[in-house]
Amino acid sequence: METRVDVAVIGLGAMGSATLYQLAKRGVKAVGIERYTAPHTLGSSHGETRITRQAVGEGPDYVPLVLASHRIWRELEAATGMSLFNSCGTLIMSPRDNKALHHGMPDFVARSISSAEAFDIPHEVIDSAAIARRFPQFTGLSGREWACFEPGGGYVRPEACMEAQLIRAQALGAEIRSNTVVQSVEQTAGQVRIVTDQGTIVADQVVVAAGSWCASLLGGAFERLLTVTRQLLHWYEIEDMSAWQPASSPVFIWMHGEQETDYFYGFPPAAGDPRLKVATEQYATSTTPYTINREVAPEESAAMYEANVRGRLAGVTARVAKAAACLYTVTPDRRFIIDRHPEHDRITVISACSGHGFKHSAGIGEAVAQQVVESRSDIDLAPFSMARFQ
Repeated sequence: METRVDVAVIGLGAMGSATLYQLAKRGVKAVGIERYTAPHTLGSSHGETRITRQAVGEGPDYVPLVLASHRIWRELEAATGMSLFNSCGTLIMSPRDNKALHHGMPDFVARSISSAEAFDIPHEVIDSAAIARRFPQFTGLSGREWACFEPGGGYVRPEACMEAQLIRAQALGAEIRSNTVVQSVEQTAGQVRIVTDQGTIVADQVVVAAGSWCASLLGGAFERLLTVTRQLLHWYEIEDMSAWQPASSPVFIWMHGEQETDYFYGFPPAAGDPRLKVATEQYATSTTPYTINREVAPEESAAMYEANVRGRLAGVTARVAKAAACLYTVTPDRRFIIDRHPEHDRITVISACSGHGFKHSAGIGEAVAQQVVESRSDIDLAPFSMARFQ
């Protein structure tokens, strides 16, 4: 069986669900193809919460994307009645003399402040004494810290965000094919032919947003540029909730040492939920979506607690309520790829979001849909071109 569409989107995680929704809004005959049933726990976009912050320390090129995303989350909430975005605030802190990298960038607090100033994003710069006074849950301060507090930051609920966009996409006419494995993608004679285990789809254009499966699906330069890493998420039990009051419990990113690995991030507990979710990142060991160990060993959660949590977070115990593994796909410079395929002008690739992509996903979906439909976008995507690797 062969199906003909205007645009096919391969992968319906963060980027694919956003793109399919935006294409459907524009009246495009579109189909989304997903090897599982989205949202699921086998890729990069699960785990209950994802940080969002507008004062992006990774660079000013990202700020328009996250500004658009915040607008779209609120629009989706109004359209669906779903709760997607909690603006509890974001606190990014480190010792003032800390030069360690975060997402490939040094002086991350200073860079976050610079982004906030450049884009008029409400924020405060606070010192260690103010952090201790306003946020009593942070108990392991050295006295040398400074922080950028962004009251409009917070977290989004990734599973709900993807679900909302897919619901709206279908309501606007898009087709979703779940549990469908793409076997090949080939551009010939002004069209793109997608062979799946459930039949063939012929599209005028294709958007590949397959996350950690991009390298094996696209081959060539993508196999060289994309690295998949295993990341761990941990939820620890809180025995004393007194320091975790909603009015003073932001999302946090805490760089506490001199190495890139001396850092962790976390989320405030939800109302009535005595668990704290925290995580860090590692880039030293690679894996694949086919071979990843999805089980988190007790000793891995214990090591995370000892290296980062103990003595730093009030009332948080070493007892593990839950743990999960997810996948990051990263480029050599830790930046995104949002570009036409270097050999096929009818294939657009969104990949390698390098651990900081979900906050931008709704805006990326809108920009890519504009690019596909109108050959332009309101947001400049040139900084995410593959040309920088040539």
